[in-house]
Amino acid sequence: MHSARYPADSDDPLAAVLAPPPNESPAERAERIRQEEEAKRINDEIEERLKLDRAAWKRHKSTFKLLLLGQSESGKSTTLKNFQLAFAPKAWQAERASWRAVIQLNLVRSINHILDILSQEMTVTPTTTSPISSPFHRPATAQSRFDPSTTTTTAASSPTLDSDSSGPSTERSSSPPPFQFTNTHALLKLRLAPLRRVEADLKQLIGAATDELAPDSSVSSDQVTVADANAAVLYDGARRRPSEFYVRSNTSWREALRSAYQGLHGESNGELHPTATLDGQSKLEDATEIIASCAEDMQALWTDPVVQQVLKRRKVRMEQSPGFFLDDIPRIAVRNYEPSDDDVVRARLRTLGVQEHRLVMERNGVPSLATNDVSREWMIYDVGGSRTSRAAWFPYFDDANAILFLAPISCFDELLQEDRRVNRLEDSFLLWKAIVQSKLLANCIIVLFLNKYDLLEKKLRSGIQVKKYLPSFGDRENSAPVLAQYLHQKFKDQHREHSPQPRRPFYGYVTTAINTKATTSTLAAVRDGILRHNLQKADFV
Repeated sequence: MHSARYPADSDDPLAAVLAPPPNESPAERAERIRQEEEAKRINDEIEERLKLDRAAWKRHKSTFKLLLLGQSESGKSTTLKNFQLAFAPKAWQAERASWRAVIQLNLVRSINHILDILSQEMTVTPTTTSPISSPFHRPATAQSRFDPSTTTTTAASSPTLDSDSSGPSTERSSSPPPFQFTNTHALLKLRLAPLRRVEADLKQLIGAATDELAPDSSVSSDQVTVADANAAVLYDGARRRPSEFYVRSNTSWREALRSAYQGLHGESNGELHPTATLDGQSKLEDATEIIASCAEDMQALWTDPVVQQVLKRRKVRMEQSPGFFLDDIPRIAVRNYEPSDDDVVRARLRTLGVQEHRLVMERNGVPSLATNDVSREWMIYDVGGSRTSRAAWFPYFDDANAILFLAPISCFDELLQEDRRVNRLEDSFLLWKAIVQSKLLANCIIVLFLNKYDLLEKKLRSGIQVKKYLPSFGDRENSAPVLAQYLHQKFKDQHREHSPQPRRPFYGYVTTAINTKATTSTLAAVRDGILRHNLQKADFV
């Protein structure tokens, strides 16, 4: 329907503009009407686009944005899983099955890593057998001393050996007794060989077959000198930590595996994800079948006394590595295995880059504080913690509402994987200081999780002395609660000293991220921060 044209009125200034041209022919009138209709269509599209933009802006404004920050392997992804489990249980249940392949891959990689070590030991002569640095922890002979009271001191700045390793010793000069390998060990290697193919297939299905992370190779053997106290960890050639698989995409691997599993169970109605081909389904079936067939041999390998001696001599602590499932072989290596919530939380799948997660709080069983209209929808950004990934953090600082910073406190005696001259705890302190003093984050809520308390307890019970690595710890009791309280105070002091706002609240908690029940209770601190932030924006506080 077209707008009516009225006769020109000499008193109306717009009459001449609105009036049709004089002596307009029918063809000219039709063309004019067509142009008017096209102009109206374009105007309506612009109005609709503006309406959608306003709605998106309003929704974006009401979305709470949380950044998960911390160094690599600090527990960021595990904490995110706890958020999903606690506040979005229905969505969590929907994607839990997709983690089955990841858990199986974690288990198979652990077995293959033990087989690699076993092969090395079985090929050397007893006279050349010697302890080799752990792929998960640096050798005890290269102590990296760190004083959290001064974060400017690096492990490489004062290369000094410990007194117990400064000179020749009887233990070092004498060769350890050879391992008593038998035909059983050779047979186990042979029977577990199919797991190599399983590992390759699972990595390909997840999308990490060709992309693996290796330790930093920027330090060559030419840079190592005898005077360097960290020479043993700067370069150890082929004995470096095995490369770690990773994924870049946030959801594609989940969708692919979920579609494949649905196809296996006849739930897909013939509609498969493009990557969930029949070949993928076949590989999932074959992987599960082979793992189940090798269950007894895997258990025999892991519990073998000689294998345990080999791991102990090499200072390899498999139980302290991420994605550890060797104690659950009888439960996981079965044909009808279904992951539990704890299994998914403990599973290890490294992500590179910034991963964006949209978390919609489900109202059932969740306190009303977490489901009000403003904070019901969260955007959680899980960022890469390696040094090469940290430059990507800054664009997300502008509109962040809160930061959850994770500092693993069990790593006081470990070095960065990317730079084997820097103590991991020192790196956490430096990161914390940079975050706290950032003016971009002056109005941002910052919550600190002193994570991996369970590993700290195990480490100290094994006899490791804290003061050997943290001289400022002094003669305090060598126990996990005392060290946790000590580090909590150090982080709090830095927060008070470097924060742009003098009265900025401090939220600090000691956590074990893989303990889902305990971690859920600590997440109340984040919800409290959300409420405080919203009240401040509304000028109620």
